[in-house]
Amino acid sequence: MTGTGDYSGQRLAHLEALAARLPEHGLSARLLGTDDPVLSVWHPGTGRQTIVFATPAAEGWMFLWAPGGQESADDPGRAAELIGRTLSRHP
Repeated sequence: MTGTGDYSGQRLAHLEALAARLPEHGLSARLLGTDDPVLSVWHPGTGRQTIVFATPAAEGWMFLWAPGGQESADDPGRAAELIGRTLSRHP
């Protein structure tokens, strides 16, 4: 059985991998929290922002963000691209 600390460590590793790819798409980010970290992401040009969660799923880990975004945590580059598209749109 995997303990809570194991999940927190895995979650943090996935979020850090995503955070490293976000600047390539003109985005800024900051990790929030310790036991159950999340990633606050914003687009400096549009002012739009979202919170990204990393969560265990049936086949590994997933990134989830509003509105309705999701991508496998196995591909942080693709997730960064999709988040960038979402936050680049003007409301």
